[in-house]
Amino acid sequence: MEIIYLTYFLTFTFLLLAIYVYKGYKLELKKQILSFNKTFLKLSLIIAAKNEERNINSLIDSLERLNYPNENFEVIIVDDNSTDRTAEFIRSNISEKNNFIMIRADKKELEGKKGALSLGIKNAKYNFIIITDADCKPEIDWLKEMASALDYGYDFVFGVAPIKAGNTLVEKLSAFENLRNSYLTIAAVGLSIPYSAAARSFAFRKTSFERIGGYANTTETLSGDDDLLLREAVNNKMLIGTVLEPDAFVYSAAPKTFNEYFQQKKRHLQTSFHYLVKQKMFLGFWHLINLIALLSICLAFFSPILALPFVVKIFYDFFVVIKYQQKLGHSFKLYEIFYLQILFEVLIVVNFFNLLSGNNKWK
Repeated sequence: MEIIYLTYFLTFTFLLLAIYVYKGYKLELKKQILSFNKTFLKLSLIIAAKNEERNINSLIDSLERLNYPNENFEVIIVDDNSTDRTAEFIRSNISEKNNFIMIRADKKELEGKKGALSLGIKNAKYNFIIITDADCKPEIDWLKEMASALDYGYDFVFGVAPIKAGNTLVEKLSAFENLRNSYLTIAAVGLSIPYSAAARSFAFRKTSFERIGGYANTTETLSGDDDLLLREAVNNKMLIGTVLEPDAFVYSAAPKTFNEYFQQKKRHLQTSFHYLVKQKMFLGFWHLINLIALLSICLAFFSPILALPFVVKIFYDFFVVIKYQQKLGHSFKLYEIFYLQILFEVLIVVNFFNLLSGNNKWK
């Protein structure tokens, strides 16, 4: 009988937490656009590129198509000592573009991507900084929407950065993880517990960046140029916002192999060990209660009622994905939602143990 009561308690706890997160997401949705003015701030767009010869031309082409006056933004591409033809491609592509420049990261003060970005920010002419990655493709109103949020008064802003779901399992899984993680990171801002931001669509005031010491206080790992910088912003009680407009999405491709996927997840998880205590508690409890609810299906053999947390969780997951997937740049079929959700939860544990097996590097 006690296990039945425990099952009801677990189900009730999961529902309370799920509703809490859902309310956080809805709160953040309500903030969008209502008070934003469409203004053309002077922006400095910074991209760190290392061995990106396959992507850099496409990125530059997409930046040229942005719906933003050329005289109101500069693009600084920092070549981080690439060993391929990245620098050559950048030079040939920007030679006739007045608002594009390239910098070589020969003398970085910090290791990895942070060092390259820091150099770009140091050379930026304007106070409003926008960050993206070399393998991304932003939608045409990306800069306009990010500028509006910064003009509203936010110190740090991040947008939605969907991963394109291809045809392979690893591509679909990566895209689904991106959807679930985007939902949670946005909800966390609404709940005043921001913990993560996508570096593919990230913006801040240069003055705010300098007030928290730039990347100098985020050197625990090579990764974390987004999350750990956000951690410092939270620590310094700065104002953090989101941009959720579809015309401001920044797309990128999914990992092509599971090896690439596991390396990427290792970098992300390593960063999470350096979150603030309240951020760790929020994430830890959320993932733990979800995993326990998922595993409750194993008890259905003894009694169907013991699988109640699993049933409630699956219904909640379907509700969230179906309701918000298109608003977050994704589209999954019903059967895909079912198996990808289960894989997503299981791989959280797998990726945790994978984290213990070696060091990370910035390309």
